[in-house]
Amino acid sequence: MIFFSIKLTPVNAVQAENKHYDLLMNISLGVLMDPIHKINTRKDSTFAMLLEAQARGWKLYYMEQKDLNLKNNHVIAHCRQLSVTDDSKNWFEFGEHSEIAVSELDVILMRKDPPFDMNYIYTTYLLELSGTLVVNNPQTLRDANEKLSTAWFPQCCAPTLVSSDAEEFKHFIDEQQDIIVKPLDGMGGASIFRVRQQDPNTNVILETLTEHGNRPVMGQRFIAEITEGDKRILIVNGETVPYSLARIPKEGENRGNLAAGGSGVGMTLTERDHWICQQVAPELKKRGILFAGIDVIGDYLTEINITSPTCIRELDKMFDLNISAMLMDAIEAKLKDKPAS
Repeated sequence: MIFFSIKLTPVNAVQAENKHYDLLMNISLGVLMDPIHKINTRKDSTFAMLLEAQARGWKLYYMEQKDLNLKNNHVIAHCRQLSVTDDSKNWFEFGEHSEIAVSELDVILMRKDPPFDMNYIYTTYLLELSGTLVVNNPQTLRDANEKLSTAWFPQCCAPTLVSSDAEEFKHFIDEQQDIIVKPLDGMGGASIFRVRQQDPNTNVILETLTEHGNRPVMGQRFIAEITEGDKRILIVNGETVPYSLARIPKEGENRGNLAAGGSGVGMTLTERDHWICQQVAPELKKRGILFAGIDVIGDYLTEINITSPTCIRELDKMFDLNISAMLMDAIEAKLKDKPAS
């Protein structure tokens, strides 16, 4: 005689599962970004995220910094419903314009590019007050400067100096012989200088970047492996994407940034890359960073990008990935675990 065992699921468990399914099918996602009509859809990571969210049936709402307000202790957004199409000539369409409480949205993607100025900080305050899930965590966006946060992981970094004192930098140049100097709030390779011993432009470079000693900047020992690429590695909720986009400087350049003319080459992560990610990823996850892009040159961590890191579209195309799906899965998990209000 053969016995069959049938496991019965309690009715309340089925109801809870159905409720969770309904939640995931009806997620409302707000995106706060730079003007969508100006993006390059072939390279824009925010656009990739929106395509994936829409494919899951999520409702999309578009806003810019100017659209946030605080009224009677409620954060209100003047937003527009949004639909997106993977078409380089006609990639978005706005729907109904509405004024909604940001707390009514399930999640906000904070994807405003630097500069990281006071307007950016005020925006993080408003998003934090809304009480909704924000990717990435507004407090960490304020706390974790993309250059300075590398100091959390000194074991991963080349010799570094942060100072506004030109004499300190001159000593640092004497010690290291060849350095890179950059502002703490830049992006895309802007205002990055290479300075060697006996460089006749040392004084003017330091005067300009430090605003005559009134602004701290970062110096790092020059890493000769930049010729092999400035590797962008993406980390999603503590999980590392196993490939990097190595930004190779164009001839005569020291900067690999794509915005500075670099070319992108896909690479499998090295053992050292994985080790660096193992140091960095748990801390980012603990601080509420669901999506980050770290930069590695040679054996060294150089930056931790959390404001609006990019390279999703390039890596997806090169390695047949769907990195945005990893992120949306992480968001779904966060919403599933969120206590009912």
